[in-house]
Amino acid sequence: MHDLYYKGRIHTRVNHVKTGYNSKRTVKLGTEKNPLTLVVSSEEKKHEVATLVADNGLFADITLDSTLEENINELNLVLNKPSTSWFDKTPKRNDPCSCGSERKYKKCCG
Repeated sequence: MHDLYYKGRIHTRVNHVKTGYNSKRTVKLGTEKNPLTLVVSSEEKKHEVATLVADNGLFADITLDSTLEENINELNLVLNKPSTSWFDKTPKRNDPCSCGSERKYKKCCG
């Protein structure tokens, strides 16, 4: 193909880095490639956290060290994802009012 096409415009080549294949994708936390890094202070807590990780199908590197501060923030972050909140739709003008007055919305609260 020519470098110039109709009306003398320069033909631009499509670069796969800018479009198409996403080369800068981040790996999801808690997978085999990117396991959770957790620090616990006791053997009982390690067993409890390992059970919790296994029940949720995650992967984690659990370190037992009583000198360091316990850190399971990554696990809490993965388990307590914020959920989508839903709101009631605003009634249209001629719909019954939601306050229970049995009047039209436009004559009551609208």
